[in-house]
Amino acid sequence: MLRFLSKAAGAAGYVIQYGCLTHCVFEYVGDFVVCSGPSMEPTLSSNNILMTERISARMHNLKRGDVVIAKNPTNPNQHICKRIMGMPGDVVTIAPHPESILAEALWTDEKEAAFAAEDGPDYAKIRRPKIERIVVPRGHVWIEGDNSENSSDSRYYGPIPQGLVKSKAICRIWPLDRLSFLS
Repeated sequence: MLRFLSKAAGAAGYVIQYGCLTHCVFEYVGDFVVCSGPSMEPTLSSNNILMTERISARMHNLKRGDVVIAKNPTNPNQHICKRIMGMPGDVVTIAPHPESILAEALWTDEKEAAFAAEDGPDYAKIRRPKIERIVVPRGHVWIEGDNSENSSDSRYYGPIPQGLVKSKAICRIWPLDRLSFLS
């Protein structure tokens, strides 16, 4: 009986050691991410599995064009996969989404057509995009999805803090027929 307990304790020790090692690797070195949603099409599709590394994000050693995994600034329980389009100090030119948080500052009202009414002309207000230049602040990055028509990104919520970037995608490992390096 004592021999059995001794072997069980030894096995439990190995399980705990390997569990701690696995946790440290996935927390500080890299991990695997399953993509969902159309925002990165055609580069990445839903259910693609990416291998990521966390060291570049921790060392703030990211560059324009990198595909990154970040916490969603509007929902911290969700992660997003986007491409870095602007680094601190870059000037980004955009025409924002109409439902954007930035919309009030970046959209302009124009008086368009006058309609005859009983009390006089009534001007219809038409909202049109105003092309805007935004300087990416220090400590932030500008991220966008490759599918600009179907992506909530920095055009919606503005530049994001670099601290929200968790990892950099290295390669797509699934599906195997589309195995490729990113960035």
